[in-house]
Amino acid sequence: MSDLLKNDDIESINIEETLQNSYLDYSMSVIVGRALPDVRDGLKPVHRRILYAMDKLNLSHGAKYKKSARIVGDVIGQYHPHGDTAVYDALVRMAQDFSMRMELVDGQGNFGSIDGDNAAAMRYTEARMTKYAGELLKDLEKNTVDMIDNYDATTKEPEVMPTRVPNLLINGSSGIAVGMATNIPPHNPKEVLNALKALLANPSITVPEVMEHIPAPDFPTGGIIYGKKGIMDAYETGRGRIKVRAKTHIEQKGKKEIIVIDELPYQVNKSRLIENIANLVKDKLIEGVSEIRDESDREGIRVVIELKKDAMSEIVLNNMFKQTQMQTTFGIIMLSILNQEPRIFGIIDILKHFINHRKTIIIRRTIFDLEKAKARAHILEGLRKAIDIIDDVIRVIRASKTEDAAKENLVSEFDFSEIQAASIVAMRLGRLTGLEIEKIENELNELIKLIEYLESILKSEEVLQGIINEEFDEVLDTYGSSNRRTEIEDDYDDIDIEDLIPNEPMVVTITHRGYIKRVPLTSYEKQRRGGKGKTAVTTYEDDFIESFFTCNTHDTLLFVTDRGQLHWLKVYRIPEGSRTAKGKAVVNLINLMADEKIQSIIPTIDFSEEKSLVFFTEAGVVKRTNLSEFSNIRSNGVKAINLDEDDTLITAKIAGPEIQYLFIMTKMSQCIKFEIEKTRDQGRNTRGVRGIKFKHKGDKVVDANIIRDDEQEILVVSEKGIGKRTDAGEYRLTNRGGSGVIAMKMTPKTGKYVIGCLMVDETMDMMALTKAGKMIRVDMQTISKSSRNTSGVYIVKGDDVASISRCPKKPDEDEDELVIPPSAEELE
Repeated sequence: MSDLLKNDDIESINIEETLQNSYLDYSMSVIVGRALPDVRDGLKPVHRRILYAMDKLNLSHGAKYKKSARIVGDVIGQYHPHGDTAVYDALVRMAQDFSMRMELVDGQGNFGSIDGDNAAAMRYTEARMTKYAGELLKDLEKNTVDMIDNYDATTKEPEVMPTRVPNLLINGSSGIAVGMATNIPPHNPKEVLNALKALLANPSITVPEVMEHIPAPDFPTGGIIYGKKGIMDAYETGRGRIKVRAKTHIEQKGKKEIIVIDELPYQVNKSRLIENIANLVKDKLIEGVSEIRDESDREGIRVVIELKKDAMSEIVLNNMFKQTQMQTTFGIIMLSILNQEPRIFGIIDILKHFINHRKTIIIRRTIFDLEKAKARAHILEGLRKAIDIIDDVIRVIRASKTEDAAKENLVSEFDFSEIQAASIVAMRLGRLTGLEIEKIENELNELIKLIEYLESILKSEEVLQGIINEEFDEVLDTYGSSNRRTEIEDDYDDIDIEDLIPNEPMVVTITHRGYIKRVPLTSYEKQRRGGKGKTAVTTYEDDFIESFFTCNTHDTLLFVTDRGQLHWLKVYRIPEGSRTAKGKAVVNLINLMADEKIQSIIPTIDFSEEKSLVFFTEAGVVKRTNLSEFSNIRSNGVKAINLDEDDTLITAKIAGPEIQYLFIMTKMSQCIKFEIEKTRDQGRNTRGVRGIKFKHKGDKVVDANIIRDDEQEILVVSEKGIGKRTDAGEYRLTNRGGSGVIAMKMTPKTGKYVIGCLMVDETMDMMALTKAGKMIRVDMQTISKSSRNTSGVYIVKGDDVASISRCPKKPDEDEDELVIPPSAEELE
């Protein structure tokens, strides 16, 4: 082993440096050789090699189709030493009208669909180049680009295509390299060519001036782009984000509305989108949809979404935009290769590099044509000279023993060049006729003019630019009739679904079992003074209206759950129903977890910083958070309070500047009243502070309230149905976190526990639910008023009370139901 280590052939290397160098080599190979397009022709190596192989197979536009397998075989055999599947996938995409703005391959057979269907196997499909692809290869044979060795140096391939069209912008590109990615959107050919002409005319053109010609990307699948800021960012810096929406329209089917999807965002799979919408409808994350059908055909996309009678198309559509790929974000990264290096370009840089590429191509083409013209003119000059001395030329040729000797004799005797001598020796006698001699003269004169013109191109930048401009006009004549497919809408962020919905007064009813509905206030207004009144809701036998208030369609309901989660629901998202309808289960309108219960439903007209949301937990924790903290609405809600593992949220209340005190009631008849200012505002993601300290083991909070002033009355009810009204001033003011005072004198008559407490309101009754499932409505004004440390009177007899809550005032005997409820503003 020691002898081996002394061998001079062994070289010590640093493994870290070796790994770095090896990975860098690999990275650059992927970046330059596979994943990123060239800024000049917009092609990745695989696409360039496919087109070059098709050109070698004479598969130009108009030629007979050839099997795709033959094309793929030539590509991987001669130019692209990678898998045949990858090459065929690239060829298939080049033939898809929903992937390419201008297809490069004209495919015959099944080349896949927008539904995500795979193309047929390569042995079944056939292909040739499109007319547009021919523009990328035009003048390739005129030494316009460098030809480099293929992977095994057995043949040559073009380094770049001498394209006449700005393919990078027209067809875009996407690819993931090592440590970088590109995502260039497709554009309208006519717009890009007009922008190139504008840049030629004004080299100092600005991005806003370019956007007069290219206002935005133009996707092959259409759709609608919202907002121009992301486009401006991308065109200026090479990076930006644009929002793309499906194009839809609304149709009427009887009393129901139908949403029809006409166009999809770029690269969205139609069948997967329909499946996603169906699953969201099934999971009740999208409400109001009764049926989904795909009626698409060869004429175009038509996805029909039928709505239920009470569904508003604007709301359903907005939900689908938010939760599905009917709205996508296209992140633009205009990264491409220049001089074997990856760079991010703004749109003006891309246009300039294409013009520079065209200049190079035209100069090289001109040099090629000039050399060819000069070579032909040189031969014609020799022929003309030989015709003038044809007798002497014939004599010299006849005297020569061989053809090579004849050439040498012509060169030495008449001063012809070797090329001219070879042409003279090969000339047929028929060229000596008068007509043929005239043709030689005419051809020579034309060549002299051509040479002068070609030389002028090389001498004059102005002439060169004129040719580029003419070529752009030619391409425009061919491809300039393509109309824009993607529409553009301004100011996406300013568009709100609320702008489409009138802000009208509504009556919202919520039952004890959690059924909710809204009814226009006009359904009740005619009964405001006198009359029998109108039934507000038809409930189940074991249900009753628990909350009943007026608010506007743009107001918000806050739903607070026992797990401390807070959800929002705009009033206009509540299904509208008739006066007698039961409504819809609220659990179908917000995203609740399994076994999660709603503890409070709070209406609010705004999220003013002058208001607070106060939370009370079973373990005696209280927390106050500024209402403005909850203004940022999220579909899945937010964590409003951090609960201890064994704690549960009991209730939450909105407290305005007029609220003075917080009141907490425990199961074992403890209560505490303290100033609201004893709790400072805390952020959303906090636990809160101690509100009450329990005296008895096993005690817990059963209810809590906010108190405006000491003149308000508090109703306390025990488990045996004993209750009493007491002035808030009777409850001594203490410090937060103390044990408080006795709320009710507990006796065998009252039972061991307090069930809850309510703020007495002359517009509201108390509804008691017994353990046997009976419901008893009691006018709170009829309950005796007592001092704090007393028991009270029977409210419910014969059964233990399970829970109490407030409900709208019981109507008079000649009325059916409450007429006008309090407003959300009054409730706050």
